[in-house]
Amino acid sequence: MKEDILKILVIEDEQNLLEVIRDYLLRESYEVITALNGVDALKAFEQEAPDFIITDLMLPDISGEEITAIVRKTKTIPIIMLTAKSQTEDRINGLTVGADDYITKPFSLRELILRVKNLEQRVYGAAAAAVLSFPAYQLKIDKEARTVFIGAEEVLLTKFEFDLLLLMASSPNRTFTREQLIEATAGYDYFGYDRTIDTHIKNLRKKLDQNEAGHKPIKTVYGVGYKFNDLK
Repeated sequence: MKEDILKILVIEDEQNLLEVIRDYLLRESYEVITALNGVDALKAFEQEAPDFIITDLMLPDISGEEITAIVRKTKTIPIIMLTAKSQTEDRINGLTVGADDYITKPFSLRELILRVKNLEQRVYGAAAAAVLSFPAYQLKIDKEARTVFIGAEEVLLTKFEFDLLLLMASSPNRTFTREQLIEATAGYDYFGYDRTIDTHIKNLRKKLDQNEAGHKPIKTVYGVGYKFNDLK
């Protein structure tokens, strides 16, 4: 992020609502880019490299779900989805393609700002730290040294296991699909079947579940994928 100012891309086809959200975010000292449709949004994503996205689900050309799926192929930035739909299945679909949060219209701008700030802290607050620490698991992850400790004991991980752990622990409580985990850690040229990620997760769990309290940091989100469960 430039000079620690979060750059937010807001995608909303209702002009009045778009302007209100933009103005509210500007008052909170965020940098704001706007788009009224999916095509312009994807251009802005490529050209402006936003740190955060707020997108409407129902757009005139490309849906918010499609935009999220495209963004998730290359970036793990926070995404909040706005929608008039309230059905559970719609929320699940949005979260499955990679949205971090879901707000049903009508919503209060204060709630939106609070959710933005919470996600900002979770993602960029944790990412800024050289060492990620999770006291509930006695777990410390040193990004630069690429070491992992449970208490005083070092946990030896393979490169793939460390990359998996770092990705999930840097965005605690966010659910990643198997495809997202593979693309982010092994790259697009990885030809393994996506269920092979289950084997890596199984091995990683064996090494991380040795904390004295017996807490299990990696949780399965059935039908979707996995997440790092941050116990506060």
